[in-house]
Amino acid sequence: MQRDYYIGTGRRKESVARVRLLPGKGEIKINGKPSPEYFHRKALEKMIIQPLEITGTAGNFDVIVKVQGGGISGQAGAVRHGIARALLDADEDYRVPLKKAGMLTRDPRMVERKKYGLKKARKAPQFSKR
Repeated sequence: MQRDYYIGTGRRKESVARVRLLPGKGEIKINGKPSPEYFHRKALEKMIIQPLEITGTAGNFDVIVKVQGGGISGQAGAVRHGIARALLDADEDYRVPLKKAGMLTRDPRMVERKKYGLKKARKAPQFSKR
């Protein structure tokens, strides 16, 4: 049975992205906006299309994303992770190249918590001997 769209959920830091891939001509919409309008940095633009370039499906799918939480960099990472998972839903043969590129692994790095007596997670107040 051929489905009309494929879904994937991506996560990074505090961001969660719900991705839908539809057969189309390569448009990417994030929260209702075109991707260059949502992510103003070219580096983030390149980052989110990496899974499509690796699998050679850059012009084959329209990507619709709902992303929330975190900052712009975390959201871009979540979108990339979600697109990779949605591509896997579309075709299981993409697993090997995506896995080799590290697109299917959720990045476990999180912000370290602030400790009492310190200004930030590790920054201590200035030491005074007298």
